[in-house]
Amino acid sequence: MLSPQWLDELRQRITLSGVISRTTKLQRAGREWKACCPFHNEKSPSFTVNDEKGFYHCFGCGAHGDAIRWMTDQRGLSFMDAVKELAAEAGMEVPAPDPRSARQAEQRAGLHDVTAAAQEWFKNNLLGPEGEKARQYLQGRGFDAHTIQRFGFGYAPEGRQALKSALGDKFPEPMLIEAGMRIAVEGKEPYDRFRGRLMLPIEDSRGRVIGFGGRILEAGKTDAPKYLNSPDTPLFDKGRTLYNLHRAGPASRQSNRIVVVEGYMDVIALAAAGIADAVAPMGTALTEQQIALLWRLVDVPILCFDGDAAGQRAAMRAISRALPLLHPGHSLSIVHLPTGLDPDDLIKQQGAAAMEKLLANPQSLLDTIWEHEREAKPLRTPEDKAGLRARLIEHVELIADKDIKSLYRRELLDRFYAFAFPKREFTPQRGGSGGKRAQFSGKSAEPALTEDARQRLHSFVSGGARDRLAQAVIAGLARHPGEIARHVETLGKLTPDDLRFAAAIDSLLDIADTLEISGQMPISAPGDFAPPPDKTRFSFLMEGSDPQGAREDLAEAVSLLVERPALEAALADATRRFEQTFEQEAFEEQQRLLKRKLEFERRLGQMASKRAGQSATESAPAGPQEEERASRQQD
Repeated sequence: MLSPQWLDELRQRITLSGVISRTTKLQRAGREWKACCPFHNEKSPSFTVNDEKGFYHCFGCGAHGDAIRWMTDQRGLSFMDAVKELAAEAGMEVPAPDPRSARQAEQRAGLHDVTAAAQEWFKNNLLGPEGEKARQYLQGRGFDAHTIQRFGFGYAPEGRQALKSALGDKFPEPMLIEAGMRIAVEGKEPYDRFRGRLMLPIEDSRGRVIGFGGRILEAGKTDAPKYLNSPDTPLFDKGRTLYNLHRAGPASRQSNRIVVVEGYMDVIALAAAGIADAVAPMGTALTEQQIALLWRLVDVPILCFDGDAAGQRAAMRAISRALPLLHPGHSLSIVHLPTGLDPDDLIKQQGAAAMEKLLANPQSLLDTIWEHEREAKPLRTPEDKAGLRARLIEHVELIADKDIKSLYRRELLDRFYAFAFPKREFTPQRGGSGGKRAQFSGKSAEPALTEDARQRLHSFVSGGARDRLAQAVIAGLARHPGEIARHVETLGKLTPDDLRFAAAIDSLLDIADTLEISGQMPISAPGDFAPPPDKTRFSFLMEGSDPQGAREDLAEAVSLLVERPALEAALADATRRFEQTFEQEAFEEQQRLLKRKLEFERRLGQMASKRAGQSATESAPAGPQEEERASRQQD
């Protein structure tokens, strides 16, 4: 038996594209190679070879593997012959067989004989007098003879020693126990694991029986589990096994999908209805190893869950397990069945077409997270909404891939802020009679802030916010409420991470809904509203500023505030891509965005320079002409 470390060394020494190019014409495509797939007929290339990752993959038929798999599948060599040929090419010696590993391989071969014999015995029992109740159950489920034969249904009779009596002369007791067919109890005689159950064989990817699942037939029996699987054995690892994978794999290459349901009876119900590309985990939540098996078949497997609360919980457990494993191009999609129905119920009530319709429109992983958390708890108070945001971020933090993590965070927060602070349509009230705008009459009513709005804005401005520009804009609009209407649509595009800033924006939109337009609005401070500490930078925060100049500076500040998040996100993305790929295109994009950022900083600096210039002019001593003009005015 060859060690995993030795096989990894062999793969690293072999250039996969060199091996494949001997029989298949490859074309360079960036860091990969492409070709028309040698495993199926196609006109446009969908077969790729990645030397860095050491595998080939066909997006058309799903063929996937490494150099050894290529030699066995495409060249038709046995595993050891493929290894020996590649080792000779790589200058490596094939290790001599390890006696211990050889014994383990022989042991597994012996256990395969045990499970195969047990399967034949179970099948024969189903056809005999003892299997009458099991046959009635299968008839009630609507399974025809073809389905029963195809999936290998059988029956384990009552009796603690029935299997021992049937197979004990062929296999010793320790082998029956190690294969999971019998249970050993200290100080007592071992007994059969499966008794009085409808039996199903669990098979590996090569169709060999490696374990069993049994369903109890006595409806009133409550002292035993409804479904019972084989324990983990040298043959069977429930965390690495998917029921029906050896049948669903070939079917998925035709349908370009793989469907994961909750149990093996669901798989059989779908297969009986003509849906052959379904698998199921072995009574546990989907594991990392099982997800990896699914991704070898398709990029986005479909997880189908019952429409009850248990199905919802199972879906979220699977999502939590999958999030750390996400990588570009690979995800999961989710289908929730109608409440109270499993796949068999849906097919019986509405037909296979209804099931196909659901499978054709699955929900994305991101949509499922958003809808589940939004509906998980009431969202009546600010604290409830903050809890929703925290739960969404918990999911995001599970993602290991930095790019996917950033995109999930952005998308979920966009949805959160759109939900928590919905965009408002600004419809200003009209002053004057007949809906006409009142004419300017010298003095105009200054828009007023409610006390609640004033307190919320004051809390943000004076609360030590990290974002000085956001702080200044909120303070500026609070000091000059007449300008809110002008910028309400632009501010509605913001999706800030700072919840206090979001609340302040929401307050401004509240204010905008209640302001009356009555002639030309002046710009003037509310009086007791405290400006932020760096007020000297912005003219719209200073007493006695030129109204027109203050309006222009405030508009520029709002523009910069809205532009900045997109600029910073794009720059971070370009920088990350350049650090990962060192491609010229990524470098040029990064430099272009850096120039835009410098321009952004220049525009922000100009506002400070402009204000500094005004301050210098205001503080300079008056010249002779100014003194003469002032004297004439006094006279």
